[in-house]
Amino acid sequence: MAGRRYDPERRRRLVDAAVRVVADRGIAGVSHRRVAREADVPLGSTTYHFASLDDLLGAALRQISEEWLAGMERWDRRTDPALPLADALTGLVLEWLAGDRTRTRLEYELYLAALNHERLRPLAAECLDGLTALLHRRTGDEATARALTALLDGLTLQFLLTDRPADPQTIRTLVARLTGPGPAGDGGL
Repeated sequence: MAGRRYDPERRRRLVDAAVRVVADRGIAGVSHRRVAREADVPLGSTTYHFASLDDLLGAALRQISEEWLAGMERWDRRTDPALPLADALTGLVLEWLAGDRTRTRLEYELYLAALNHERLRPLAAECLDGLTALLHRRTGDEATARALTALLDGLTLQFLLTDRPADPQTIRTLVARLTGPGPAGDGGL
């Protein structure tokens, strides 16, 4: 009898496969069997690494959230602090919604899964809190940072739901109302 094959990357491949299944079929399309097939591993591998679908979805959401938050940190580092915040955030939303929106849809699909999967809610909250912390560093005000987080989430979700093109002027106007006038009265900080 052959010994069990050592495969240290199998768990990661299963999470990657779950992310692809969510992107292709949505949360409702995720099953242990479908993820195992997508990862090209035996079905028992999914239940060995993830006792429940919530565990598997949680790992997928954690991966997507960590990647997204790392991307936000990169955005923050590359964005000129002298740029009015309304302009910077408008550019960010436009970046999220540019071209193929598959990745942004996937992020929101997993994020909204927390509505029906209570165990995912802390992961979704980490994402919100991470964005709020980043914006707090930019605004210096917790309430403004939370309001901006809510606005960016709401705008992005509306654009995804309606497939409407993102209007830079509308986005900038809304963000500027929260950030207040900058040194030149332009809505930046």
